[in-house]
Amino acid sequence: IYIDTGLMRKGETERIKHIYSHMNLDIVYEKDRFLAALKDITDPEEKRKAIGETFIRVFEDEAKKLAADYLIQGTIYPDRIESEGGIKSHHNVGGLPSVMDFKKIVEPIEDLYKDEVREVAWALQLPEEICERMPFPGPGLAVRILGEVTEEKLEVVREANFIVEEELLERFCPWQTFAAVLGKGTGVKGDVRAYGWIVAVRAVGSRDGMTAEALELPWEVLKTLESRITSEISNVARVVYDITPKPPATIEFE
Repeated sequence: IYIDTGLMRKGETERIKHIYSHMNLDIVYEKDRFLAALKDITDPEEKRKAIGETFIRVFEDEAKKLAADYLIQGTIYPDRIESEGGIKSHHNVGGLPSVMDFKKIVEPIEDLYKDEVREVAWALQLPEEICERMPFPGPGLAVRILGEVTEEKLEVVREANFIVEEELLERFCPWQTFAAVLGKGTGVKGDVRAYGWIVAVRAVGSRDGMTAEALELPWEVLKTLESRITSEISNVARVVYDITPKPPATIEFE
């Protein structure tokens, strides 16, 4: 089962369909349900909990159709460290509801770091696209939107992420790169005041996700990112590049 939460990257569901075309993959579209659960929520911890509970409720509904008693999760060790350490609750650890309609949650890779998970994927002879897939948070684009998740912000962050990946992935091979919507700021477009969204670009190198350093991107690349994002997304007024390492920052903004 694959759940399209409506919080996915541009073309993500179509790509998953293609990769797993040899399987009888059941795609469940639940965008409205997830957006309803996130309505009026601005706190990142509450967002993760709302998403975690909604995931479980959707899986419960689907499990009943299949008479399935167990839920397998892809929880990994860094998820547990950050959740148990109070850094942030991952939707699949600290964000889970206290009552669930499953006999047990099975987490076969919960003691592995991300680089070790890749080794397992290669050992299982999974496609290279899966083995080397760039990390993407379970809550999706919701944690790349500061404040309430809205349709407008989702459209902005989805398109901005597409541009960032298109410009940086193949050329610089970052461990992770993405765009986030921070809020609104004043700009000027065509000699007219524009009060638009501020987009932050993030690109980091890492081995296991526990520590990370921002990539030192060439100035012309940063200028290209700014130019494309502000011109191709009409309601974006400003683009910034985040150079903060982990620690003190986390890789994702929320």
